[in-house]
Amino acid sequence: MLSKFGRYVASRLSAVHNMDMAVAGAQVVGRVAAVLRAVSASMPGGLGTSGVADATGLSRPTAHRILSSLAGDGFVDHDSATMRWHLGPELYLMGAIAAERYDITDVARESVRAIAAATGESAFLSARRGDETVCLLREEGAFPIRSFVLYEGVRFPLGVASAGLAILSYLPDSQVEDYLARTDLTQAFGAVHSADEVRARVRATRATGFAVNPGLLVEGSWGMAAAVFDRTSRPAWALSLTGVESRFTPERRPQLGRLLLDHAHRISQQLSR
Repeated sequence: MLSKFGRYVASRLSAVHNMDMAVAGAQVVGRVAAVLRAVSASMPGGLGTSGVADATGLSRPTAHRILSSLAGDGFVDHDSATMRWHLGPELYLMGAIAAERYDITDVARESVRAIAAATGESAFLSARRGDETVCLLREEGAFPIRSFVLYEGVRFPLGVASAGLAILSYLPDSQVEDYLARTDLTQAFGAVHSADEVRARVRATRATGFAVNPGLLVEGSWGMAAAVFDRTSRPAWALSLTGVESRFTPERRPQLGRLLLDHAHRISQQLSR
């Protein structure tokens, strides 16, 4: 019979083992999610196995094993002609069901088109997904020179593109500070995305109501955005527009901002009902 001390040691070893198993399981889930996001961001062209490995930081054999397993259950599909991976039919079915709760594209589509028509710029709807935004809708304006920073499926961290900045700016201060404390945007996006720089842009966004990205991602490509709120008044989406710098003069920016805010408010009201 084990002594009390022996039973204690055994219980602690069991707890450590269970914790190790839980950590390993969480790592697997994280890797699968990263692979699916990488494939999603590459649509409609798809991504090769090496591309998935590069995008996720996984080794090529690990990426291939995960992709093969996902393909077996229909979550990704492999094109043998191009050797590229695409999202699979099972995700389409799941997405169609999830859309009943999360998809607002039908509600927002009219506003996205109206913004593009009124401004001549490219207009977008993006949604918050954790610490990122993902572009859901794009509508081209009539102005012949366009910015191609945003397209359906592309993801950016909060605080980077104008949509992510608009959403971040209307989170509670505690959540903004928690995000900036655990996220280093400078590695991928440069010193202009330091925590202090992002804080300054958050303050500016709160002062005007709309976010401005003055060519911080691609030189000469500007963006503006306004947050859309869900039924609980949380910033969950953003309307945005992008174009060349010459189209975003100091005189025009307030007009564009008011247009974005008007449509964002209209959609938020519809969702609240």
